[in-house]
Amino acid sequence: MPKKSYEDLHGFGRRLAAFRKAAGYTQQELANETDVSRRMIAYYEGETKHPPTTLLPKLAEALSISTDMLLNTNGGGKTNPQQMSKRMRRKLQQIEKLEPNVKRQAMRLLDMFIEGEQRKRKA
Repeated sequence: MPKKSYEDLHGFGRRLAAFRKAAGYTQQELANETDVSRRMIAYYEGETKHPPTTLLPKLAEALSISTDMLLNTNGGGKTNPQQMSKRMRRKLQQIEKLEPNVKRQAMRLLDMFIEGEQRKRKA
């Protein structure tokens, strides 16, 4: 199997940043999810020649993607747009544990945001 050249990994930082933003994370939030500093996330989002091999599985899990997708290797496939991020699952689990009246208020708030976005798309 041939070794990957730097060109094969070119753009890792841009992919990481794009997946992070798509998942709705700030650099600090992703850092918290992966137990590293925000500074390290910023470094890896730069044009580094060496993706963090020991951190790749944590990054992929937090972003709900495969390590292949982060590295842009063949076989990574496309992410399922219906796939829920780890962060979203955790937030929904927290909402489920709320008192019934607070849960209803949270659901109404979510409904308002969803309806607002749907109106924007129609306009």
